[in-house]
Amino acid sequence: MRHSVPASRADLIERDRALGLEQPDALVWKDNPNIPKGGQVAVLIGDPTKTGEVVVQRVKLPPNYQVPPHTHPYAETVTLISGSVGFGMGEKFDNKGALAKPGTFFANPAKHAHYVWTGNEEAVIQVQFIGPGGIDYINPTDDPRKKTN
Repeated sequence: MRHSVPASRADLIERDRALGLEQPDALVWKDNPNIPKGGQVAVLIGDPTKTGEVVVQRVKLPPNYQVPPHTHPYAETVTLISGSVGFGMGEKFDNKGALAKPGTFFANPAKHAHYVWTGNEEAVIQVQFIGPGGIDYINPTDDPRKKTN
């Protein structure tokens, strides 16, 4: 009689990744230097630095958080996974709109100014685009990559 050894958590994660599965508790979250401090990103598939690469990433936004007006060189689709997020359009930040709930889908054309904010809870969005990634803030002083600590 053969007894199998239970797989370790690391083995299960590696097996899932080989099958193209990403489990939420296995995501590797990293600080996202492209958005204000506190935002994190986990890349599910693709390399955001490569031209023509399909990229799917999740972005974690803390409570009471704002990403100022910005554009991307690519079209993107965004799905709200958890929490609540406000999606605004234009070059001036205005968080007076309603907050979207999980399951909301948002399609944003390339080079179209937009911004996001959260309410009093953390939120996770899933973003899909064709690389390379990029972000340009409408007001250059809002760009966290240019701020000194």
